[in-house]
Amino acid sequence: MRSPEFWRHDRVLARLLAPLGWCYAAATARRVARPGWRAPVPVLCIGNPGAGGSGKTTVALDLGARLAARGRRVAFLTRGHGGRQRGPLHVDPARHTAAEVGDEALLLAALAPAYLGADRAATARLAIAEGAQVLVLDDGLQNPTLEKTLSLLVIDGAVGFGNARVHPAGPLREPIAAAAARCGAAILIGADATGALAHLPPILPVLRAHLVSDPPPPGALIAIAGIGRPEKFRETLEAAGGDVRRLHDFPDHHAYTEAELRPILAAAGDATVVTTPKDMIRVPPALRAAIVAVGVRLAWDDPPDILLERLA
Repeated sequence: MRSPEFWRHDRVLARLLAPLGWCYAAATARRVARPGWRAPVPVLCIGNPGAGGSGKTTVALDLGARLAARGRRVAFLTRGHGGRQRGPLHVDPARHTAAEVGDEALLLAALAPAYLGADRAATARLAIAEGAQVLVLDDGLQNPTLEKTLSLLVIDGAVGFGNARVHPAGPLREPIAAAAARCGAAILIGADATGALAHLPPILPVLRAHLVSDPPPPGALIAIAGIGRPEKFRETLEAAGGDVRRLHDFPDHHAYTEAELRPILAAAGDATVVTTPKDMIRVPPALRAAIVAVGVRLAWDDPPDILLERLA
């Protein structure tokens, strides 16, 4: 689903819904206060206070790769948004589809073993039984079932925290201060265009990074994106020199059909149709040869190694 426009602005409808947001925040506070299972291995949680994409999976992949490079057997834990499986389940890219486990689970599993489950403690036990030495949670800041060694608050600098109100008045699952209090650091991706950092406690360390696109194909591009903020794909392509003529945006985790993609391909003419690796997982297999996946990576302005040292 797409987030409503009023979540970006603190206007009349958001204020009218604010009392419901207070109730939602109180329920979240009661839930996260429950004690979780303490795993015998370090647990790194990549999260944020809001719903929707902020770059959590990109950060999880980056830090997971860095931990693996240090010789640690990494396992990713995910809830499997967009999939129907509940878990706990060891994700197998050769057997599972995005409809079963979600696109993010398959992206993570391409780098290191990934485990899916709503109950993070049960999922963690499965991963540890199969040899995991460090667990990386893609999302899960509001899930209390597993105690975290270190939690990181990820912020998309372009959108920040929206109107900074709690659902349904805004995009947040809990107040910013409550989420930040459980985190050891924040990661700001891109410039702070909305003043999001002003909402954080002054003592919370902030590491800065930005997205860098892989080299886009030459010539005109038609972009397809069904991610948390589709405009981000256009921005990273253009920053890398891509000539994006049009962006077809879809809801996050959208399950593409041949019927909706074939007209886009037919109308592209000499332009190259590009999408994200996450979207490509959801493209029907018969059409994947006609579309080019262009990935992104994090470029760190502040070295993240200090974060990983806490997981020794």
